Amino acid sequence: MIPRQLAAAAPGWTTTADVVVIGSGIAGLVTALRCRPHGRVLLVTKALLDAGSTRWAQGGIAAALAPDDTPAEHLADTLVAGVGLCDEAAVRALVTEGPDAVRRLIAFGAEFDRAADGEIALTREGGHHRRRIAHAGGDATGAEISRALLAALKEAGIEVIEHALVLDLLRDGAGRAAGVTLHVMGEGQPHGVGAVRARAVVLATGGLGQVFSATTNPEVSTGDGVALALRAGAAVADLEFVQFHPTVLWLGDGARGRQPLISEAVRGEGAHLVDASGTRFMAGRHELAELAPRDVVAKGITNRMRETGASHMLLDARHFGAAMWERRFPTILAACRHHGIDPVTEPIPVVPAAHYASGGVRTDLHGRTTVPGLYACGEAACTGVHGANRLASNSLLEGLVFAERIAAAIAADPAVPGTPGAAPARAALLGPDARAEIQRIMTAHAGVIRTGPGLATAVRELAALPAGAEPGVAAWEATNLHTVASAIAAAALRREETRGSHWREDFPDLSAAWRGHLVTRLAGDGLTTTFEEHA
Repeated sequence: MIPRQLAAAAPGWTTTADVVVIGSGIAGLVTALRCRPHGRVLLVTKALLDAGSTRWAQGGIAAALAPDDTPAEHLADTLVAGVGLCDEAAVRALVTEGPDAVRRLIAFGAEFDRAADGEIALTREGGHHRRRIAHAGGDATGAEISRALLAALKEAGIEVIEHALVLDLLRDGAGRAAGVTLHVMGEGQPHGVGAVRARAVVLATGGLGQVFSATTNPEVSTGDGVALALRAGAAVADLEFVQFHPTVLWLGDGARGRQPLISEAVRGEGAHLVDASGTRFMAGRHELAELAPRDVVAKGITNRMRETGASHMLLDARHFGAAMWERRFPTILAACRHHGIDPVTEPIPVVPAAHYASGGVRTDLHGRTTVPGLYACGEAACTGVHGANRLASNSLLEGLVFAERIAAAIAADPAVPGTPGAAPARAALLGPDARAEIQRIMTAHAGVIRTGPGLATAVRELAALPAGAEPGVAAWEATNLHTVASAIAAAALRREETRGSHWREDFPDLSAAWRGHLVTRLAGDGLTTTFEEHA
């Protein structure tokens, strides 16, 4: 049974704001900064301010900044990666507004790497036909963006609550968002379960990678925003399209949790994927070989592993030399050496792992969800930009561009919610032990390779997990993971084709009949998934 509200104590304290932003990655920080001139903004984050996915972003941010590049070319590459399911209007907004949005990010203090002539140094990644990826600190782009935005946040005087897990949306009698309930664990601030009353709520909660055993996502990425939106009656879409990053450092068959990412930019600079015999197996599989879109490369690696019986493949960048590794990829070099691999002298063992959710809470071009007053941005949102698969380094840009659009939409909407309505009945929670079982089920049956019988098993086993745990952070997170995993598995079972990052072994071909979106809602105590043809 999927709960319509998490079991929790009644709020013991209440505060108010004009806008409450949930999440402190690029999407949440930019939204908060852009909303600040229009009223009181409260930013709530689950752990520390810099603990989300943005700080881990290595490759960079994509935008048509080079003289020989155009938004039209960026749009074309994005549409190809999305395999027929991108909302072209959303992509056009992304690529046309992107360059100036990056310049405004620089104005916030973000310092990107520069070429000898002083211009921003640009590189290529998978799926891009131009060098349009701006990076910072070699492979520490996310950390630099996070640093600059956090400094701007402090200067703007925006109030922050850290160590706060948002529980549920408050709605007025007409169903409009009226704030959130949350549980705070930090010292020196409100403690325990409380409520924030606000006229606008922005979900920028990041990803859902912890649904799987191995992921590039941090521990806090438990799909909280998507689960909250479902409980609030919002529509979510395209959840079956979970991108598996092709090159994650292989730490052994028993590795669990967050795994070190080997950025796409390493392949962009000329690294080769090889098997144990040294054969470049991506050559001939796609015109771009190692720089093909991520789903193509992830499938290529997985297929080669199956063909050879190997537990991993190898990424060979020994020809870079020590100086280039130390200058361009210092973070990756340190991570590899920490785990006993020296990429200067040996190939890096790599496997695909859950990376990025192309689907999420369904929004329009201004971040509005189907619940009035509730907005979503960044990885928690489904703006239509990604379609069936995300193009490398479009994620930071999406968070940046659509955060600015959300702020403009909130400023233009004077509506104020009424008195919060009656809350739905609280359902039982899954226990903390369910987290590992959810990850096992999803990894076994809803990973890179999927089949109808396997997905049916996942749906059945997820539904059979027992509930009845006492309220607490671990139980709330496990319940959120269960809600999101159930929605992913149901949508993946329904989509009987292979498209983008959704690979059905029993339906290996693209199907025109499935050129559309699976939209999921919570009705009663169960999820309903409907198919809508692509506009």
